[in-house]
Amino acid sequence: MNDDLNLTAPPVVFPGQHAPESAYRTAFDLLARRAPKEALDLIEPALTEDPDNTALRTLRAWAYLLQARLGRAETELERLVEENPADDWSRHALGRCLERQSRFAEALPHLRLAAVMSGDPDHGLAALRVEQLLTPDE
Repeated sequence: MNDDLNLTAPPVVFPGQHAPESAYRTAFDLLARRAPKEALDLIEPALTEDPDNTALRTLRAWAYLLQARLGRAETELERLVEENPADDWSRHALGRCLERQSRFAEALPHLRLAAVMSGDPDHGLAALRVEQLLTPDE
């Protein structure tokens, strides 16, 4: 046996460390697996390269929501909704973010609009839930 033979493994390179497109795919998968910290570790450098990338900013908002960093999520989601009022996911997420902060009157218009725009039954149920929280029991 030759003791002079040294084999070294190649460095580990995670997809998404450099290209925003790869960062999106990998971060999305991480968020689907409920790993927001790891997703943000990919998203932030990619956003440094492409700060106006709406897809990455949407994932960052999702990561903030998963981490219950509601102030940061709200700021990001407000910007996303302002830039694209027809984005039903961002509008619904903003409504949910406001709901989680017990700001029901502010959340309800976003949740209602997202429900109408998307036709998603879960969005409709979220709007009904917040409506009930605003309506005093009789």
